[in-house]
Amino acid sequence: RAYTFNAPKNTQIEVQGENGQMESFSGEQVSMANVTFEPGCINHWHIHHATKGGGQMLICVGGRGYAQIEGQEPIAMTPGTVVHIPANTKHWHGAAPGSWFSHIAIDVPGEGKSNDWLEPVDEAFYRSLK
Repeated sequence: RAYTFNAPKNTQIEVQGENGQMESFSGEQVSMANVTFEPGCINHWHIHHATKGGGQMLICVGGRGYAQIEGQEPIAMTPGTVVHIPANTKHWHGAAPGSWFSHIAIDVPGEGKSNDWLEPVDEAFYRSLK
């Protein structure tokens, strides 16, 4: 099932599972947010587009989760794990099936930026992750 993530006004983030929460704490120089996912809550596949620069950095600060770039194996994230997601790269991220998960999401500065929210992650594949 898809749920709308609790995000800043005019921001829609498609997620699967239970609710999550996003709190933006910096819009100066670099946009950053603390994002918390309840167990089983993940984003849909999505792309952060940019014509120059851009992309996203994720820094795990609590719990256990995953990030996956299309065509690559999922990356297990625990506190201190940093994942760099290049611009124009299809990916998803969120909590492990049995754990809450919190990360700092850093919006890498760039030009011509936009986001596309895509299809849900395959439920059977996600549930197979430990």
